[in-house]
Amino acid sequence: MLTIAVIGAGRIGQIHARNIAAHPAARLAGVSDLDGGAAARLAEACGAPAVSLEAAFGADAVLIASPTPTHADYIERAAAAGRAVFCEKPIDLSVARVRQCLDAVSRAGVPLMVGFNRRFDPHFASLQRRLAAGEIGRAELVTILSRDPSPPQPSYVAASGGLFRDMMIHDLDMARFLLDAPIVEVFATASCLVDLDIGAAGDVDTAIVSLRTAGGALCQISNSRRATYGYDQRIEVHGSAGLLRAGNVTATTVEVATGDGFRTDPVLPFFLERYAAAYRAELDAFVTAVSGGTPPAPGGEDGLAALELADAAALSLRTGQPVRL
Repeated sequence: MLTIAVIGAGRIGQIHARNIAAHPAARLAGVSDLDGGAAARLAEACGAPAVSLEAAFGADAVLIASPTPTHADYIERAAAAGRAVFCEKPIDLSVARVRQCLDAVSRAGVPLMVGFNRRFDPHFASLQRRLAAGEIGRAELVTILSRDPSPPQPSYVAASGGLFRDMMIHDLDMARFLLDAPIVEVFATASCLVDLDIGAAGDVDTAIVSLRTAGGALCQISNSRRATYGYDQRIEVHGSAGLLRAGNVTATTVEVATGDGFRTDPVLPFFLERYAAAYRAELDAFVTAVSGGTPPAPGGEDGLAALELADAAALSLRTGQPVRL
C-alpha cells in the first residue's frame, strides 16, 4: 500500500483525500492544513488522522493541494525527504521559480506529477488515443472550449495569476497533449465582459488564444468566466482524414421531444462533477507509476511548458502581437 499524505483541506484537497481513502492500492496517511479544524474534519470523514506539516512529509508520497504560493516550497521539501510528489497546478506563477524547483526534484531523483486532470477525463483521453492512433490522419485544427458557469470573486482573481495562468493553463496543457508537437507561436486577445470588478483587479474574463506548431497545425482556445447553461467543456480536432469531437457531459442521456423541440438534461454544473472520473483516474495513474517505479505523467516539465505558454499569452495580450517561442 502506498501511503499518501494530503496537504491542503480545501476543495481540491477534499477530492483527493476521499479518492485516496477509496483507492485499493493506497492509504491516506493523514491530512495537514494550516486550518487545523479543516484538516481534522476532512481526516475524520476519510478515516485518517489530521497530522502536522512535518509529519505529512513522512508518508511515501505527498499530495500538495494547498494554495499556489506554497507549492514549490512543499515540492522541494518533499524532494529533500525523498518522497514522491503529486502537486496541483501550477507549480508556481513564476517560470524562474518553477525551473529552480524542478532542478531540486531532479537532483533528488524523486517522481513528480502535476495535476492536469483533464488528460484523464475518459472522453478527452479516448479522443487523444484515437488521434494518436491515426484515426483521422494528421491533426490540422484543434478547437478547445472551456467556459465556467460563473466568475470567481475579484479577491480570488487578484491572487490567481490571471485567467491564462489559472484557468486556461488546463487548456494549454490539453493543446500540448493533443498536438504532440512543439508550439512555436502564441497570439492572444481578451476582454472583460462578464464582471468589471475582474477588470479592476487587473484581469480579463473572456479570452481567445491561437497556437501554431512547428509543423503548421493550429489550435484555438476559447475561455469565458460565464456560461449561463453550465460548465462548458468541449474539444474538436479536425484532421486530414476526418474529425474527432468530445462534447459536453449531461447528467443523463435522456432526450425529451415535444412540439417545442428536443430537450436534454443540462450540462454538469462545474468541475467537481464534470471531472470526478478524471480525478480518480489521475490518482490511479500516480499510484501505479510510483508503485511501479516509472515516471508519472504529466510531469514537472509539462507544468513548466504550460506556464510558459500562459506567460506568452499574457505577453501577447499586452503587446497586441504574436509571441514566438
